[in-house]
Amino acid sequence: MELQKNLSKSTGPVLGIESSCDETAAAVYDPERGLLAHAVYSQIELHAPYGGVVPELASRDHLRRLLPLTEKVLAEAGLSGPELGAVAYTAGPGLIGALLVGATTGMGLAMAWGIPALGIHHMEAHLLAPLLESDPPEFPFVALLVSGGHTLLVDVRSFGVYEVLGQTLDDAAGEAFDKTAKLLDLPYPGGPALARLAEAGDPQRFRLPRPMLKRPGLDFSFSGLKTAVMLQVRELEKQGGPGEVDRADLAASFQAAVVDTLVAKSLRAIEQTGHQRLIIAGGVGANQSLREQLHLALDARGARVYYPRSAFCTDNAAMVALTGALRLAAGATPSLSVEARPRWELGALG
Repeated sequence: MELQKNLSKSTGPVLGIESSCDETAAAVYDPERGLLAHAVYSQIELHAPYGGVVPELASRDHLRRLLPLTEKVLAEAGLSGPELGAVAYTAGPGLIGALLVGATTGMGLAMAWGIPALGIHHMEAHLLAPLLESDPPEFPFVALLVSGGHTLLVDVRSFGVYEVLGQTLDDAAGEAFDKTAKLLDLPYPGGPALARLAEAGDPQRFRLPRPMLKRPGLDFSFSGLKTAVMLQVRELEKQGGPGEVDRADLAASFQAAVVDTLVAKSLRAIEQTGHQRLIIAGGVGANQSLREQLHLALDARGARVYYPRSAFCTDNAAMVALTGALRLAAGATPSLSVEARPRWELGALG
């Protein structure tokens, strides 16, 4: 397999560090033995009172959590810092303060241990996360990356060769889930809460738009869908609601609209590229309705869908460590300075 050929050139176990938003994570990946250890600390409780991520609070909590998590995964892997081959940290995109915590920590540890450090693109790491599984996809494939901050369709021709086929023009899918959850008075984090509520709802009750499906191309737009839900909520409020049944039906109708849009665009990308494999990653990739509909749609076309386990759909350091190992094996030049990029186009990677 191409992945194994690349990793055979790696220099040893890689420590991965992730701190791009509100999860603090560390992991150790060994090219020969696979994933040795990983740990994630979620800041959900910290940000819940505010209904969303507060960047300054996120950065401060990363400072508190990152070194203890690093010590934990090294102990579980049975390794000391100098025994590692490299440190890989998320360099972007993300919250600049949060990124700087991970970047400075990663660079400082690498210098102290006398090993190289490498800044990793967050979305490339998500794109490669399914390679951590026992039955990974072969290149080439189409990647659907869906999270709170990003919605992308990518033509992945081989490792490091990516073409962005389409992306959101406004809200990302995960962001639309969270904003709609607020309209329905659901607790933070909104996306998973909305998906749970949708299980009890009727997805056919409310006629909501499927954004940009009638237009050619592979770009997305979800702000209009969110607005449609808001207008429906206001209409129900005039009638004394929305009640519990209304909220469940709205959640189900909204989720169905997002899933229909993502599935339809993914099928277009499969047809456009001629690839027979689709991977889905990012936090929204854990949505069960989306997974089920993609399986059905791709099976009907003789294609296959892959995704990482749920723990590796959301932000994690295992995908960062794997990507670092692959980048180093491919001859990437380690960083000599701290890298932190709040915006970083995936297509700019070489």
